[in-house]
Amino acid sequence: MYETIEYEVRDHIAWIRLNRPDKMNAFTMLMNKEVQEAVERGEANQDVRCIAITGNGRAFCAGQDLKGVDEELDHGDVLRSAYNPMVKQIVNCEKPVVAAVNGVAAGAGMSLALACDFRVANENASFIEAFVHVGLVPDSGSMYFLPRLIGHAKALELAMLGDKVSASQAKDLGMVNDVYYMEDWDEGVNKFTERLSSLPPKAVSLIKQGMAKSWDSSLEEVLEFEADAQAKAGQTDDHREGVKAFIEKRRPVFQGS
Repeated sequence: MYETIEYEVRDHIAWIRLNRPDKMNAFTMLMNKEVQEAVERGEANQDVRCIAITGNGRAFCAGQDLKGVDEELDHGDVLRSAYNPMVKQIVNCEKPVVAAVNGVAAGAGMSLALACDFRVANENASFIEAFVHVGLVPDSGSMYFLPRLIGHAKALELAMLGDKVSASQAKDLGMVNDVYYMEDWDEGVNKFTERLSSLPPKAVSLIKQGMAKSWDSSLEEVLEFEADAQAKAGQTDDHREGVKAFIEKRRPVFQGS
């Protein structure tokens, strides 16, 4: 049902694979729309507890496909109609979203990875804020997410100079959660996503919401959110299972209720 991506659900994980490998998975407006729809689809599926986005072929995403772009194109309109809704769908998704960066993530491809809650990368992956090299500015949330992840000064450096960042450098900067050797890539990504999918969904959702809220809230507002969220989490069967497992000295099995 998709032209530019692949979508499947396996073991409580919704996999979204960017599928233009001959174009290094460069974005088209259709791909923006399909990624947005796939994330929304994964969020709506009660069997899904985690969403993972990766790329087919040797690249994660090379950014916007510049071939055939009209010189008179209003890039702002493109962002408002295609990229921004996709980014907001990922950020507002109640379920954790993982970018499994299997190769280069450039321009809006890097922005896509930054918009996700977690980033894991293979040893050959790289990140580049390529916008400046074509006379543009970082978009699709890069100027929001990058300084929050790695600090203002380093984010400014990467955005203005447009230098390539290796997977190991990205981890040192705090941009990436983990890096796997090529031979361990599939196993590493699967273990990471499976661990997320084994967690209590309601608590995970509330944690994601609370962390996002904290950036623009006062201490008093966050304290109130925590109290309200804790009341909701405390009413779940998963909470009761967690307490029971702790007392019985065993690993909890969360059912998502």
